[in-house]
Amino acid sequence: MKKLAIFSSVFIGVLAFAQGVKFEDSNFTAVLAKAKKENRLVFVDAYASWCGPCKLMVKNIFPLQTVGDFYNSHFVNAKIDMEKGEGVGLAKKYNVKVFPTYLFINGDGEEVHRTIGYVEEKDFIQFAKDAEDPSKRLTSLKKKFEGGEKDPEFLKNLAGLTIYNDAEFAGKVLERYFQQKTTMDQEDVQMLLSGTQSTEGPLYKIFQSKKAEITKIFPEDRYAKFDKNVKVNTVVKKSYNPDTKSWNDSYFLTESQKFLTKDESEKVLKRAKAGRALKDKDIPTYEKLTLELYKDYSAANSDELNSVAWNFFENVSNKASLEKAVAWAQESVKKDESYANTDTLANLYNKIGDKKNAKIWAEKSVQLAKTEGQDSTDTEKLLKSL
Repeated sequence: MKKLAIFSSVFIGVLAFAQGVKFEDSNFTAVLAKAKKENRLVFVDAYASWCGPCKLMVKNIFPLQTVGDFYNSHFVNAKIDMEKGEGVGLAKKYNVKVFPTYLFINGDGEEVHRTIGYVEEKDFIQFAKDAEDPSKRLTSLKKKFEGGEKDPEFLKNLAGLTIYNDAEFAGKVLERYFQQKTTMDQEDVQMLLSGTQSTEGPLYKIFQSKKAEITKIFPEDRYAKFDKNVKVNTVVKKSYNPDTKSWNDSYFLTESQKFLTKDESEKVLKRAKAGRALKDKDIPTYEKLTLELYKDYSAANSDELNSVAWNFFENVSNKASLEKAVAWAQESVKKDESYANTDTLANLYNKIGDKKNAKIWAEKSVQLAKTEGQDSTDTEKLLKSL
């Protein structure tokens, strides 16, 4: 029996070691202090609760022994929801705009490397190795760029690392990259579109000058639609004052109607205001504008309806408004049934007190998650509570 007990304890220990990435259960200040004391970097999984790729990383990559062995022995690991608690401030400090974002931070709180998105096992380990190599860190790559590096592959890689969190810098990188390009492939075009966010930057001029090449790869109507979106984004940005949190409606309507109809212009402004209100947690304004925007939702696609319905679930408490959100979620399911929108519908039914329908749709959502290979942990928790 004693031998069996010893064997069991060893076996349990092996299992514990093979459980994948171990994340610290403490605040970020404590995590930094531990990293500094141990002379290690902090690895941060910066995620959001609604993020699909974040959940897939939790399901497929973080539990792997190879990943856990490397990350646990080299870093102090932290998993932080960037939309809750201290995560809100950290997202602002480290300019986290997409999820998941993976950060490597030294004991002094300085970021040295990052990447984004769903990353497969080998690439995820290699990414961590790069973070430990001062010559391969993002900070070093930026210095190399400032030194005049022109290698196309280097520039392409650096643009990919910075395009979603440092658009201004990425724009400079891509400008140098495209100055050398005589022809463009699909990857080049995709990078250019990702980096072009304003009509006032150098990339927009490249976008215009390369129209003939771009439309060989993407249809001309897609080019025109993208062009219109860039113009809209530019006018929206110039119409909003973040310091006073105020809008210049007159400027927006005048400038946007140079390329939009009056109805389109008014609707775009209302959407922009609703989006800003949600970001600023001005829920009454967000709720009012969104109800106006989706009074007629027949033309909205499934994903759009699911997104707005989920936002109402997370932020709105008025039952009449939540019942509107139920209708949006129902229409989303009707147009394209998936794990995501059935989960939204189940949660909305539960929030308005309709336990029967909440259970029906939660069960349906769990079934779809299995079919789609999605992580249904949160839905299963909901189901158990009903």
